[in-house]
This record gives sequence, C-alpha cells and structure tokens, in this order.
Amino acid sequence: MRNHPFWDPLANYFPMKLVKTAELSPDKNYLLAWHPHGIVSLSAVINVCTNGTRFAEQFPGINRYLATLDMHFKQPFRRELLSAFGLVGSSFKALLTVLSDVNKGKAVVLVVGGAEEALECHPNVFKLCLERRKGFIRLALESGAYLVPVYSFGETSTFKQVWNPVGSRLRAFQTRFKTVVGLSPVAAYGTNIIPFVPGIVPFRTEVVSVVGTPIPVERTPNPTREQVDELHRLYKSKLSELFEAHKSKYGVSEDSHLEFY
Repeated sequence: MRNHPFWDPLANYFPMKLVKTAELSPDKNYLLAWHPHGIVSLSAVINVCTNGTRFAEQFPGINRYLATLDMHFKQPFRRELLSAFGLVGSSFKALLTVLSDVNKGKAVVLVVGGAEEALECHPNVFKLCLERRKGFIRLALESGAYLVPVYSFGETSTFKQVWNPVGSRLRAFQTRFKTVVGLSPVAAYGTNIIPFVPGIVPFRTEVVSVVGTPIPVERTPNPTREQVDELHRLYKSKLSELFEAHKSKYGVSEDSHLEFY
C-alpha cells in the first residue's frame, strides 16, 4: 500500500525530495533523528509512510518505520491501518524492541522536537528543541542502532503560524494546553482554492530532506549520564555540520545557523 505509485502526486505537489549523502547498510539498524518537526511533520510522513520520494530505491534493504504517539494505536482498525503504513508506537520500550531486533535493516524515524518544537515553526526560523532531548540518545546506546541526522529544508514553510512569541498570551495558552493534553494547539493555516483565503492545504513549497552520515554507536545496555552526554554533543555537532553543508543549496542565508534550546 505505502509503495503504490498512487502517492507520487502527493510528493510531487510540493515537490518533496529525499537526498542521500551516505549508504545505510542492511546489516545495521538505524535511528533517524528527523528535524525540524514543523506543524505536522509532512516530510517525515511522506518520506517514510509512502514511497513518493523513492526511499526504498535509495536505501535498498532498509525497512523504514515512523514513530508516533502510542495513543493512536488504541483503536481497532486504526491500529492496523497505521501499521500498514509503517507507523510504530513512540514509547521507549516499543522503539527499543524494534531497534534491538537481530534481523537487521530496520530504520526508525523519530521526529525529535515533538509538540514543543511545533510552536517554534515559522519560515526561516531554525530553532530546534534538542538541548534537553536525550531520550533518543539513550535509545541508540541501549539498542546499538546507528544515529542518523536528517534535516528537512522547507518543512517550516509548508504552513504558516500566527506569530506566537514567548511571553505572548497565545503562547501561554498553547504551553498550558500542551502540558495538560500533550498536543500543541498550533494556530496554523495553509492555502485554499480561493485566492487570499486561508485554508488547510499545505503551501506548495519545495521540501528537501537531507539524510546525513550514520554515527556509529556501540551497544551499551546501561549507559552512564556521561556516555549519553558525550553522544548527545557529537550528534548536535554532526547535525550542525549537515545543516551548514547544505543550507546554501536550499535558499538558507549564510548567516543563518541552527539554534538549540
């Protein structure tokens, strides 16, 4: 279902593209840390849940999965449908089970920034919720899965969000809502068939997801805080290098850099 050409027009609408910078060997498992979250993580969904960008051809022998909230799997039929498109629960236990599988060639995509980062989604804003996000680092260490940084240029331009700076009433409400419910109530809008009228259709803008070079990780069942921090620093460095190496190709100014919070 997910590999059917039916999904090609969806990827071509933006267009959505996938750029490979290194091979992913089928004899390893991988944790692809995907950035930024954007409003609804369109690039992660289209690249992983469909084959519109030819993920399967670019990375042969790799079975891809997209992590999403466990609550989506509690309803019958919906659970089976999500599984058919390669979605898995995002709990630590569920992801550890997938990435620890002795049958290699598995790649789990995790949109690290989550609901909190969605509130920072604005065009030409490169702020990533990563400074305190270390669960995915521990997951890589405990499973031995290689870490792969991925950055999607253009993701934050697929929708526009009402300006919500920290300290504003809107942001205060969004933060409180997220704390209670676990989801971010983004005040976002897209385009419409009627000119100049906001809608729910994403803006037609090129989105390019660049898959970086895998970072080798040695399986460590009980990693120390120091080991987690060390790999976290290395990961941030490699992600920044990936962003800097490709930003000029995709319309990002030279004086723009990633900001971690």
